[in-house]
Amino acid sequence: MNVSDFDYHLPGRLIAQTPAPRRDASRLMVLDRARKTIAHARFSDIASLLNPGDLLVANDTRVIPARLYGTKKTGGRVEVFLLGATGNDGTGTVWECLLKSRRKVAVPSTLSFTEALTGTILERTGNDTWLVQFECAGDFFETLERAGRTPLPPYIRRGRDAADDTRDRARYQTVYARKSGAVAAPTAGFHFTRELMDDVTGRGAAFAFVTLHIGYGTFQPIRTETVEAHVMHKEYFQMPRDTARQVTRAIAEKRRIIAVGTTAARVLETCADPDGTTRDGEGVTDLYIYPGYAFKAVSGMITNFHLPRSSLLLLVSAFAGREFILEAYAEAVKHEYRFYSYGDAMLIV
Repeated sequence: MNVSDFDYHLPGRLIAQTPAPRRDASRLMVLDRARKTIAHARFSDIASLLNPGDLLVANDTRVIPARLYGTKKTGGRVEVFLLGATGNDGTGTVWECLLKSRRKVAVPSTLSFTEALTGTILERTGNDTWLVQFECAGDFFETLERAGRTPLPPYIRRGRDAADDTRDRARYQTVYARKSGAVAAPTAGFHFTRELMDDVTGRGAAFAFVTLHIGYGTFQPIRTETVEAHVMHKEYFQMPRDTARQVTRAIAEKRRIIAVGTTAARVLETCADPDGTTRDGEGVTDLYIYPGYAFKAVSGMITNFHLPRSSLLLLVSAFAGREFILEAYAEAVKHEYRFYSYGDAMLIV
């Protein structure tokens, strides 16, 4: 398959730059795979669109403030974006990072972020990536909370205004985020409020949680010509024992398992066996789902609208069919839905 078959035209004005005033006020497109129908609703209607017995599986990863602004000893400024901890120093303070600087970065060199946080550039690992060892007086993640900024995707335009970051810290995060480690958010979950989750469970559906610490690679378009040649980046996941049991039971009882987002779908499919059982555990996954993939656990999906030529668009196309998804995206453009992280949502059943 050619990656160009998963392209579409999106007017720039439809890329959401800010979240909806209320999380559940976003629009919701409802796709029925069997009937090939498209309907329009509000996300606040989601509870009425689910069935008693549905199991919603969501990603409880928490986004860390992974964007830092540092100063070199020469006074030059360097923007640092944390990609993932390497763990090779035994403390979790050596990270692979993207660096942005007007002038060449020397190795080794020291960066100062705040009085409590410094970093040493150790080596270059790729065209744009470097290893940086951070040093702080206390807990690294607590220090990062004070020093870092929200790691918004590149299509959301922000300056360095602190008020903007305060707002984004609250909204570029799900209300059920618990486990720190992601540098990008599971955006399908943005639309849920605690009240809406109570409404869902009050009508007989249930929530279960997995963890997948999303990496920066989720923003990257596929750069190969063919779909099959693309290689997925690896991300840490955890499937709790209780969630694995709930999923296995739902499959046995032929109840719907609705993945809240593509990351939850990837964890489910990583841990599901063809015999209907789901294994608990943790590790890294580079599962690449594209058309032709046979889903073992997921029977419904809540998702946002994704970038063209992206692995996320390929995943939803694998689930609902390329032609149907591209038809739905064209319908979304026609009706001026808001796209990407802060945009509107889609329910696929």
